[in-house]
Amino acid sequence: MIRIIKALKWKEWIYALISVGFIVLQVWLDLTMPDYMEKITAYAITGTSGGGEIWKSGALMLGCALGSALSSILVGFFTARIAAAVSFRMRSRVFDKVQRFSMEELNRFSTASLITRTTNDIQQGQMVISMGLQVMIKSPILAIWAIGKILARNWQWSLSTAIAVVVMLGMFLIILLAVFPKFRRVQKLTDNLNAVTRENLTGVRVVRAYNAEGYQQEKFEKANLDLTKTQLFTSRAMAIMMPVMTMIMSGLTLAIYWVGAYLIDDLPTAAERSRMFGQMSAFSGYAMQVVMAFMMLTFIFIILPRAMVSVRRIGEVLDTQPTIVDGAMREALEGSPVGTVEFRHVSFRYPDATEYVLHDLSFKAERGQTVAFIGSTGSGKSTAINLVPRFYDATEGEILVDGVNVKDYTLQALHDKIGYVPQRAVLFSGTIESNVAYGEKSGHVFDERGIQEAIRIAQGQEIVEKMEDGYAAHVAQGGTNLSGGQKQRIAIARAVCRNPEIYIFDDSFSALDYKTDKQLRSALKKEMGEATCLIVAQRIGTIREADQIIVLDDGNVVGQGTHAQLMRTCAVYREIAYSQLSKEELEEGEVEEHAE
Repeated sequence: MIRIIKALKWKEWIYALISVGFIVLQVWLDLTMPDYMEKITAYAITGTSGGGEIWKSGALMLGCALGSALSSILVGFFTARIAAAVSFRMRSRVFDKVQRFSMEELNRFSTASLITRTTNDIQQGQMVISMGLQVMIKSPILAIWAIGKILARNWQWSLSTAIAVVVMLGMFLIILLAVFPKFRRVQKLTDNLNAVTRENLTGVRVVRAYNAEGYQQEKFEKANLDLTKTQLFTSRAMAIMMPVMTMIMSGLTLAIYWVGAYLIDDLPTAAERSRMFGQMSAFSGYAMQVVMAFMMLTFIFIILPRAMVSVRRIGEVLDTQPTIVDGAMREALEGSPVGTVEFRHVSFRYPDATEYVLHDLSFKAERGQTVAFIGSTGSGKSTAINLVPRFYDATEGEILVDGVNVKDYTLQALHDKIGYVPQRAVLFSGTIESNVAYGEKSGHVFDERGIQEAIRIAQGQEIVEKMEDGYAAHVAQGGTNLSGGQKQRIAIARAVCRNPEIYIFDDSFSALDYKTDKQLRSALKKEMGEATCLIVAQRIGTIREADQIIVLDDGNVVGQGTHAQLMRTCAVYREIAYSQLSKEELEEGEVEEHAE
């Protein structure tokens, strides 16, 4: 909660002070109404003033009620403004922090959990501000003021009120101890439900293709049932409060009138009995205010635990420090080689893992050269090239770009040098044009001509021409309205459009047919000029013309050289090559799809 208070700006503090003023006014008006009720009761019993004073007191009492209602509305308005502003900033801070997370932090939290923390958890915080702020301020003021009013009255009535408050607080304490541990579980189960739902929607094609709707339904039902059971437990515990509160308030009213009947009966004169009856009516109003004050305090203790869990979860995100931090350099040193990538004895293991994924990898790609990585699944190919843009940092060794350690660059400066195409082509909702011109690069303008040229180089011009709106054609979220090959070409065009020094293709040609693959590589070689190229591929045909091919096996370099050299010296490479192409094709240098 301290974090929420610290998030308030001066404007919200002003709103809060105004709210306090209206709350004090509301409490004063609420506690003034029993006084008028006492007068009205006395006038009605004695009949000494006719109807004029009764009407006057009634009008003033009605004015107090209307003023209290208006004050409550204004307090609600200002607290809602405060809650909305704070939740807006908290969402922005969480999103900004997640944007700066490395893959290590993103894997520590799950995607579903981060979504829940950005939405549901912040909503819990917003609710406790909008509802709790006015209650937390009003309840102590009302309780102290109302207790001060009743202490001046008969002690028997005060004792009845005290007993009612103690019973109520005891009940709430028992409920709180039973419910509090469940609130954290509710948030975790919400994370799990979101994860199952997201998984099902993301893999809907596979689910349907394998007739796995029943399995997914069972999986969802289990997550849904676990959440429902926990929420039912908390809701049922909360549901007990209202009938018990009604019983306590009704019992207190009965006790006040019961005690009052004995007190009135002991008085000798009718005037004293009338005055005591009026006091009893007023005390009943004060007692209800005392009970309401403590009920509001206990209400805070009911909503506060879940909000505290949510705020703590938000704090976990905000307090997490990214392991990948900016360096200080925005440019390479003057005279440094441009477009070079060098690995010096690089080894890597994932966080919390015991085994290394890469072992002592060393190579240097000069400007304009193409370095390719090949090997079996899980050999560390993608891991190696993902160290260049610092998705992870090398555990041992150094990675140099333009002669400078990548850790010394600012992340923006490093990424400005790179055009990255991941294994899985990621497209965003928008248009073809917005996806190709995605992101920013210092000093580079994404103009229409550059976008069209990038699509042409990526062999995507035919795709665009067939679409009704051309470059403005709609792209669904995740590119679900495009085929795998189309998405890959758009993703490659995005990298080309940045005109980078270094291209990184992480198995980015796998969804292309051999003809398109060859045309695309020819266009890239012709058009990308002096750019350096790092390629991960499974096809020999894609990488055989590379200046340097690195063969990885279980994270170890088992071969390094050109295609011809590796065919002579590396058994692993030969095995891969002969599994894809015939001996004649390899000897003649032809790259055609092998007949099945």
